[in-house]
Amino acid sequence: MKYCEVPMIPGPTFVPERILSAMCRDYGSGQIESEYLTLYAETGRRMGALMGTRNDVVFMSGEGMLALWAALKSCLKSGDAVLAVVTGVFGDGIADMAASIGCRTEKVLFPYNAVVDDGEGLQRIEDAVRRVKPAMITAVHCETPSGTLNPLEGIGEIKKRLGVPLFYVDAVSSLGGVPVDADARHIDLLLGGSQKCLSAPPSMSMLAVSPAAWERAGRIEYQGYDALLPFRTVQEDGRCPYTPYWHGLAALSAALDGIEETGVDEVFARHERAAALCRNGLTDLGIELFPAPGAVPSPTVTAALLPSGTEFARWQAALRGRGLAVAGSFGPMAGKVFRLGHMGSQADSVLVQKALDIIADVANGLRSPSGCGRETV
Repeated sequence: MKYCEVPMIPGPTFVPERILSAMCRDYGSGQIESEYLTLYAETGRRMGALMGTRNDVVFMSGEGMLALWAALKSCLKSGDAVLAVVTGVFGDGIADMAASIGCRTEKVLFPYNAVVDDGEGLQRIEDAVRRVKPAMITAVHCETPSGTLNPLEGIGEIKKRLGVPLFYVDAVSSLGGVPVDADARHIDLLLGGSQKCLSAPPSMSMLAVSPAAWERAGRIEYQGYDALLPFRTVQEDGRCPYTPYWHGLAALSAALDGIEETGVDEVFARHERAAALCRNGLTDLGIELFPAPGAVPSPTVTAALLPSGTEFARWQAALRGRGLAVAGSFGPMAGKVFRLGHMGSQADSVLVQKALDIIADVANGLRSPSGCGRETV
């Protein structure tokens, strides 16, 4: 049973039956049974293919935020310089996370409705790299609160050309819905979560870790639940640093089954179709999209401005009353922007059309003198 008839929250997405079924059975101890390590290795290989990397893939028990902290704490020490490319709430947050562990953090700031462009934006990043000489560049691929998708090719080229040791990318809301191509973009730490485009429960984090990132983690020697280093030898010594979550890994394996059976190119195309339908449908209804003209809208989530004079709580309640679940946004967009997640199991044109029909009904009610009126929704 779904919480809402038309679930369009941008994560956690609704969990398909085949993934639920993979979790609803008994498994042995991952610390003892060899079958777990076989599943770990095979799921890592398949996840790496989806990420576009030949680097090691680590699976950790915990929601996607665990991956973000793990990569920072494991590969940085107090005093290290970090250059954060900020195009939204999450990019800003990653910079603040690095600062909280003592790093000297500089932000290259862009408007929250924009992305890094190929001209002036990349030049600003290059100038900052030359000045700061960072140990790490951080960026967010899909800024979910803004509904934007950051081009990463130019940042990766700067990283390689100027010899920045590490490139860290949050792909939690894009992995599985958008090509990431981590190796081609020179990404050393690619971070994902189970609950977005993979449509598994919010229980697993995955990280692609380059040899350079492993080498630095070996020098930092950070120890903690979120430490990467102990996972480097899982295959060699046959042990995880803590009790592994076999059910969670089985769910990820089932998610990959679905992607591979459909074909990854078709999965990406399905996300593009659903996103285009959503954006065009909202525009046709007179609802303004949040991303600026020229920004790259995300194929996994659409952010739009609330109808003028409408309070989000009442807008959300009116939509939910008709069976549609949407989300608000964060930071400066809070109370001004609503979002629809067409990612993973929700990248479905039929589902998106149902959402648009409900939005049209509510929006028409706002405009109609005999309808609910702006003052009540």
